[in-house]
Amino acid sequence: MSPSFRAGAREGFRTCLPVSVGIIPWALVTGLAMVGAGFTAVQAMGMSLIVFGATAQLGTLPLIVAGAPLWLIVATALVVNLRFVIFSAALARPLAGASLPLRWLCGYVLTDGVFATTLERLRSEPDADWRLGYYLAPSLWCGLMWQSSTLVGVLAAGSIPRGWSLEFMASIALIVLLVPMAKLRPMLVAAATGGTLAVLLRGMPLRLGVMVAIVGGIAAGFAAEHWQARRAGP
Repeated sequence: MSPSFRAGAREGFRTCLPVSVGIIPWALVTGLAMVGAGFTAVQAMGMSLIVFGATAQLGTLPLIVAGAPLWLIVATALVVNLRFVIFSAALARPLAGASLPLRWLCGYVLTDGVFATTLERLRSEPDADWRLGYYLAPSLWCGLMWQSSTLVGVLAAGSIPRGWSLEFMASIALIVLLVPMAKLRPMLVAAATGGTLAVLLRGMPLRLGVMVAIVGGIAAGFAAEHWQARRAGP
């Protein structure tokens, strides 16, 4: 590790440390939900390590419990994670100087909080090693926080009182991430469209309304960005 990498890692860790606290309730809720769905501890942690995404895990659990067809489970996981395609595209240039194994690692540990917190600085910093450290250190830390907190949720599923309302804490943590991202008009349009469609289509079978809402929100966001670029002119 070069001095520049270490300097970026320290700065990234300090910047993202408050965001990492919000991972704890999400991971606890996910661990509890997997055990509640009938998973063993080994199955739950295996899913957490392989999928590594709360929305994909929580989105597919009701389908798994209901015995939904495999294609629908896979499609749901892919659709709820479509945002990571956009995130990866935004990070491609800032992390382009890293080796292929490191870029694969960066992709695996990509999280909403680190992306939202580090993107602006990653785009402006000229030193490639500094950028890699700035992104990778908090990402690895958040990954460790996620897996360890999920394990706590799995092991403590029978002893954590339901009155603690951890699900509400997880929602608050998500809103904290959403608010700064919604300052951009395309993001705001995407969130408003997706949220509205999710409410209107909540009665669709097998939670297909969520998939439609996600696709509709992404399409609306792209359309808003295209319209904004055209209005701005050359």
